[in-house]
Amino acid sequence: MSTRQTKREATMKYLTPDTNATVRRSSRRAVAPKRLDFSPDVADETVAAKKAKTTNEMPEKKRIKDEDELDQTASVAGLSAYELERLENIRKNQAFLSSINLLQAREDLHQTIRPKPSQRGLRPQSAVKEVLPPRKSLRLQNKPAEKLTLPKEPINLLHPALTSVLKKPSGALHMNPINQDGGFKLPPELLQLCSEDTKKEKRKLDLKEYISALKNLKIREDDVVKVVKDRIFSAAFHPCSSSLLLAAGDKWGKVGLWNMGAEFGDDGVLLFEPHSRPVGSMAFSRCHPNQLLSASYDGSLRCMDVEKAIFDDVYDIDDGLKTFAFMSHDCSTLLTGNWFGEVAIVDRRTPGNSHESLHSLNTKAVRCVDVHPLQMQYFVAAESRTVSIYDSRYLKKTQSKAVSHLNGHALSITSAYFSPCTGSRVLTSCLDNHIRIYDTSSLTTEPPMIKSISHDMQTGRWLSKLSAVWDPKQEDCFVVGSVKRPRRVEVFHESGQLLHSFLDENLGTVLSVTAFHPTRNALLGGNSSGRMHVFHSWNEDQ
Repeated sequence: MSTRQTKREATMKYLTPDTNATVRRSSRRAVAPKRLDFSPDVADETVAAKKAKTTNEMPEKKRIKDEDELDQTASVAGLSAYELERLENIRKNQAFLSSINLLQAREDLHQTIRPKPSQRGLRPQSAVKEVLPPRKSLRLQNKPAEKLTLPKEPINLLHPALTSVLKKPSGALHMNPINQDGGFKLPPELLQLCSEDTKKEKRKLDLKEYISALKNLKIREDDVVKVVKDRIFSAAFHPCSSSLLLAAGDKWGKVGLWNMGAEFGDDGVLLFEPHSRPVGSMAFSRCHPNQLLSASYDGSLRCMDVEKAIFDDVYDIDDGLKTFAFMSHDCSTLLTGNWFGEVAIVDRRTPGNSHESLHSLNTKAVRCVDVHPLQMQYFVAAESRTVSIYDSRYLKKTQSKAVSHLNGHALSITSAYFSPCTGSRVLTSCLDNHIRIYDTSSLTTEPPMIKSISHDMQTGRWLSKLSAVWDPKQEDCFVVGSVKRPRRVEVFHESGQLLHSFLDENLGTVLSVTAFHPTRNALLGGNSSGRMHVFHSWNEDQ
């Protein structure tokens, strides 16, 4: 028998209880073991003994020096030797982490993954904290308990019945910035900029020159500014070329103006509140560049006139105004669409804020309308799950018939736009994760589809929907936001070729709303925190 086996048998015999042995049972109850009291003196002696054993191996001079420092620290702070040893271990660990730059690497990694949002633009307003009376027990005061009553039902701010209560009053509203003190007057440089002559010829580039121009667009840290308080629903560039002036509309009816490089307001930002619901669409007038028109879900369409310093009331319905487009070259006639499948023709020259005619389309909702740039009697409408082209001369009050149907969409459509110069193409964005381009050079019953581009359009509930929009200077190219990581903005050719992706460390969010400048080489993007990002050419600004 081996030695290992003998040891194993002896161990098992020791651990196995003897069942034949007599077990003595005590008549008294078992007494719990005594509690061991902790003595700091004994613990200090034990720790000191371990410390002495370790320090014997150290050089004599260094040991004496460390002991003197420990004694001085202990005498000053009144700490035990165990606590001093613990603090010394903490110091050594921190020194080791600092030597390998682990803490710095952690901070750098955090900034790389999620850069800190820009603090430029609107300043955060500190909320006034309500001081409540101290709570006291009724039982301790010998008072009867109060009868609890149910709280009032919460108000649904989006209910149609409350729209009239929340809407701004009809008529003109003064342009009083809500981010400035009372009595603030619009700066004269803003009026001068808005009155600038914008009739500049646009030169079309070939594809290589256009790609080269896109690569020159850069974004700096100062080019990210908070323009509105909440999620951006719409944005537009002013057509002036001497400086970059932008406008944005947010979820709760606010309109912000940002003049890049200006010193007035909050880093060049002025915030107004002409509406009470999301600003779904906005555009500067081509003939009167000092006017900005904006349409809101609260049913109002207003014109911001910088020269008169008012928000004029152009058109007003009860609820659900979603989109609009200019139907004439002088921008005096408008086409509007609402959530109830209706389009209205509005003439701004007619007194009042009503429409000239109202027409019901064969759809539940009109999400986007756009007018043909040359034959302005035609307009395209993004309906529930189809895109149709209508002739405004043959519209009826109900069940209007379309001239053309752009088929192929499987889910809801977010936008549809004619190409800006000739109108020979229609660009559509759909929630079935496809961007489609149709040939509308001849308005047949079913215009052919040129290209279908796969693009992830699922932004979720808290982000604005992605929409592809044409470049007004290059009508065969368009821009669209992206939900890919790292975050980016992509520019495509109508053939489906990806021309350029804008990637930068200053771009860390999804830019749902995008638009090109009508005359300059610049691109804007708006996110759901109210911040605007501007890519522009530095050489052009100098």
